[in-house]
Amino acid sequence: MTAAAAGKETQILHAGLVLFAERGFDATAVPAIAKKAGVGAGTIYRYFENKENLGNVLFQQCLSKFEETLLKGYPKESEDPRKQFQHFFYGMVTFTNENEHALCFIRTHAHAMFLNEKSTGQFIQALSLLHDFFEEGKSKKLIRDLPANGLIAILFGAFLELHRLIRAGHLEETPELLKGIEESCWDAVRIHE
Repeated sequence: MTAAAAGKETQILHAGLVLFAERGFDATAVPAIAKKAGVGAGTIYRYFENKENLGNVLFQQCLSKFEETLLKGYPKESEDPRKQFQHFFYGMVTFTNENEHALCFIRTHAHAMFLNEKSTGQFIQALSLLHDFFEEGKSKKLIRDLPANGLIAILFGAFLELHRLIRAGHLEETPELLKGIEESCWDAVRIHE
């Protein structure tokens, strides 16, 4: 692939991500993606078979970056679940700061009809780190005895709303704010003595 072709593909992927995250997959038409990418609608079909193919490629790319970010420096051997939870929270901060629309796209489309088997499998794989963390914490009587998916929803729900409020300018992202939100999320999932 030439540099120009790679550049166009990158523009299309970026435009698709922004529009899918802001409007949703179903509400985004290929001409809108083309317009935002600065290419003709036909150009999209040179790179992607259809809108569903574009959505799956994006979903898989976002998940790969998400998983890579959460695994980077993860204190797997640590006996301190608090430290591991902090790593996850601040990993999501890093991920959203580096990939503004990606986490929103992942969460709002995690069970979308357009996802293929590879995307669905990759989603399950990406969440397995969090799932395993919560299950291990429950077995050690450190984490509330709730389904792991429910605990993940508590963490993601709070984080996504925080990210939305920061993007909208209703909150200023400061170290103090992030520390307070992270502590609140930890308090929501841990067992209190």
